Formats: sequence, structure tokens, C-alpha cells
Amino acid sequence: MHPDLEEVLFDEEQIKSIIQTLADRINHDYKDTECLMLVGILKGSFIFMSDLVRKLTVPVRLEFMSVSSYGSATTSSGVVRIDLDLKKPIDGKDVLIVEDIIDTGHTLKYLLESLGARKPKSLEVTTLLQKKEALKTDVTVKYVGVDIPLKFVIGYGLDYDERYRELPVIGVLRESVYKK
Repeated sequence: MHPDLEEVLFDEEQIKSIIQTLADRINHDYKDTECLMLVGILKGSFIFMSDLVRKLTVPVRLEFMSVSSYGSATTSSGVVRIDLDLKKPIDGKDVLIVEDIIDTGHTLKYLLESLGARKPKSLEVTTLLQKKEALKTDVTVKYVGVDIPLKFVIGYGLDYDERYRELPVIGVLRESVYKK
């Protein structure tokens, strides 16, 4: 275990199982779609999206956006900024936003409003992790991997101040690391 982890919430096998369950649901729901456009929210979702794509059997196209609301803090600032927008139009397409984690829901609400205005055929969300207790907005997430407690988590793409994304597990960051 990494010395900055307080505990491991999900090991590699548990993460694989969560992703397979999500992929099974998505494959079922989109079995008749011409092509599902996945919109990965960088940077955190890239590992999750990569593993999810390999479990999907429906035709997919990949797009990425980069938005920020954290900076180097451990809680969302509530102010969302698009740093990288989509390169392709989404009008008339089935779109699935791929998030690593949803906590307050501010970023997701902003994304749903922004992408919804672009007239997709359908617009849904999948997330690996959700802090249901932290939600401060009314957002609908159709595909939730797992609900987690109100703890700051890192690993498997999730970071603190751009560190720890490479960890193969998802764990709780020790408070002593970010409360200096």
C-alpha cells in the first residue's frame, strides 16, 4: 500500500468488476444505437474510460473535454471552467459523459446544460464513483459504479494536486498530506 493512503477502498479486481457491471448495462441499453459517443472528462476519467471502452460491445466514438473546478484543493470550488472543448459536433448523437467521480454535482450540472444545448439525441452520464451525500445539485446519473463515503480518494486516475493518478487502486488520501 502507498504510504500516503489511509486505506484502500477498491483493489484492482474490485474495480474491474465494477466496470464490467457498468459496461453490461450500457451495452444492453445502447444495443440498437448506431454509434455511442463517449465524452471523457479529463484528466481523471482517462483510465476508467479506457477500461470501460474495452468492455463495450456497441460501436463507440471517443471525444474528450477538460473542465476544472478544484485547482489544488480537496473540494470543488463550484466555479466550472472549460479548458478543452469537444472537437466534433454532438447534435443528433447518443452521448454518454464519462466521469471518474461525482461529488457536489456542480461540474456535472454545468456539463449537462452545456452539452444538452448542443442538441444530442440522448445525453446520459456514467461515473465510476459518486459521493451521494455530497451532492448539492439535482443531477441524474444513470450509470453509477459505486457510492463512496465523504472521503478524499486518489488513484486509478483520481488525483490530489496532479499526483497519485498512477495508483492501480482507489484509496483514501491521508489528511496529513493535504492539511499541511
